Order: sequence, then C-alpha cells, then structure tokens
Amino acid sequence: MKTLKFKLYQHKRNRYLKASINAAGVIYNYCIALHKRYYRMWGKHLNCAKLQAHIAKIRKRKEFWQSVGSQAVQDICQRIEKAYQLFFKYHKSCVRPPGFKKVKKYKSFTLKQTGYKFLGGNRLRIGNRVYQYWNSREIEGKIKTLTIKRTPLGELFVVIVVDSDDESKIKFTTGKTAGFDFGLKTFLTCSDGSKIESLQFFKQSLNCLKKANRHHSRKLKGSSNKERARKNLARAHEDIANRRTDWFWKLAHNLTNRFDVLCFETLNLKGMKRLWGRKVSDLALRDFLDILGWVAKKKGKQVVYIDQWYPSSKTCFCCGHVIDTLDLSVREWRCPSCQSVNGRDDNASKNIQTVGASMVGLGDFRRATPAIAV
Repeated sequence: MKTLKFKLYQHKRNRYLKASINAAGVIYNYCIALHKRYYRMWGKHLNCAKLQAHIAKIRKRKEFWQSVGSQAVQDICQRIEKAYQLFFKYHKSCVRPPGFKKVKKYKSFTLKQTGYKFLGGNRLRIGNRVYQYWNSREIEGKIKTLTIKRTPLGELFVVIVVDSDDESKIKFTTGKTAGFDFGLKTFLTCSDGSKIESLQFFKQSLNCLKKANRHHSRKLKGSSNKERARKNLARAHEDIANRRTDWFWKLAHNLTNRFDVLCFETLNLKGMKRLWGRKVSDLALRDFLDILGWVAKKKGKQVVYIDQWYPSSKTCFCCGHVIDTLDLSVREWRCPSCQSVNGRDDNASKNIQTVGASMVGLGDFRRATPAIAV
C-alpha cells in the first residue's frame, strides 16, 4: 500500500468540494448525536450497519446531504465505529469516545470504488465536475481509496491510496549496522560516536507564533480581520511542520545510505509527553520513525526495534554488568566491574546496536564477541 498526495489547483469550482466537506461534517455530528441518544435510551452501542441504513434513508430527504457521495457517508459511519471500538478497547488508558466537531474544522471525506474518475493528464472528475491537480508523479497500481482533504488555510489536496505490488528485497550494500538512542538534548546518538542535534523548529519559531496568536486573539470575533489573523497563525504552524518534515526526509535518506540495519529502542512517547510536554512533541520522534521506515523499505534496508524494558542505559557495554539504578540526571557513570566510564547515551546506543544486530541474525560488525546475549 502506498499513499500519494496531490494539490488541487485553486478555482471557483472548488467551493463545491468545500461544501461537500461541510456536509460530511454535518452528517458526522448527526451520527454522533444518534449514538449518544441510542445509548441514553437503550443502554447499548448502535450497530454500524443500522446506522448506515438509517442515514441512507434520511439522506434521500435532505438535498444538502446528497452533495456527499453514498460511499463517503458509509465511510463516515465506519470512522465512528472504529473510534468507538478503540474506546471500548483502551478506555482505561484515557481514550475518549468520539465527540462533536466544528463543521468549519472538519477535514475530509473519502470515496472508495465510485464517485470519481481520472481523465488523464492532471484532470479528475468528482461527481459531475472536473478538477485539476498538480500531477507531480505517475499513479502506479490499483487505486483503493480517494480522499479530499482540506487544510486550515482552505487549500484542497487529493490523497490516493494505491495497492502497490512492489516488494523490495533486503539489500546489504554497506555492511554496517548502527544503534540509535533518542534524547531530549540530542535528537539521536549513534553507536559510531556521531550525534544528531535537533533543530527544534517549534522552539525557534515560538516568538513568531506568540505574535501571531496575540494578533488573532485581539481581533473582533466574526470579522474579516479575525479570519485573516487566523490564516496567518495557521500558515506559521504549517511552515513549522513543513520544515520539520523536510529535515526528517533528508535525515532518513542520509542514515539509510550510511547503514544497512538501523536499531532503535521502543519508547513510551505518551508517558514522556506527560513529563516533558512540548519538548517531546517538538522532536516528533514518531513522525521521523514512520518516514524512516518508508525510506528503508524502499531502499531494501531494515529498521529493528528492541524492547523498551531492556536496560540499555544501565548495562555496561564493555563487560555486560547491569547496575541497579541510574537517575536521569546522571550522564556518565563508572562500571563497578571493569571500571570503565560510560556515557549514558553513547553506552545505550552501543547496547541497542548489539541487541538489534543479534535479533536479525547479523551479529555485530564492530565487535568480535558481543557481551550481551538476548
């Protein structure tokens, strides 16, 4: 499966797509209200099939709802059903049930088999109207779904999910493996001794965001100045996200060119956000790992994750001795067994490399006899 994203040309006819997204938001809120009312009356969860049949009947009587395709309406019901199933499964982990959304902030609707057709070149027909998009790459494979997505700036994108049959084989070109330890001050510490400092894009643009947010809060509600200030604020956030994503792609290509196997430690990022909040969100490790996994799969490289409970920081890389406790404020510690001085992040990255290499059966290219056995 592969996801392709194209931007639609700005045109007056795009208002019909935006009206369809608004109608999808109205249908979504109506479905949420039905779920709440059904549970209040009967004490049961409303079945997805019953909800779809009920919405299909009401849709015939409401002309505004008919601007959204029938498959898009079914997809809305399926989204809500999936959100409720996640709530039933993880409600003890502070997962909330789906709630109402503002129609202006509703983002997208999805079409599956019908409702659209590619006419060749950069032309796309959705419903009875033809739209043009930036044809930056060829669409290869069978199209599974097509999603029209609206950004906070009001721009429209076409997101296509393609069933691609390309299966990349594992290719070992450099013969190197590396372990990486994630940190707050240093983004990644590599087992070969190199360190990748985080650019902290949100922190760099914090003063600009504060200024834009202050201007937005001072404008009169409902005025054109308020909307203009909102777009300036959204544009500042979008610029931060774009710069961070661009840096992630370049870093992912750099690491996959240097190493064949990249080993990481599974981390509880939600727990880390409770402790350090905005700093962890600014580093966005999960987004980087998603991009790295995609690039590694395309190039035939491997990304390996070891258990988060493995004591990578408390295990001496030289002799394998494990100390009992190690406070977060301690950046270096001396091994009581071999008397070697270990840097916290460097030692953890080397241990992650050793364990990750042994998991894929490659051994350690830098050491003849690993001190750690899994």
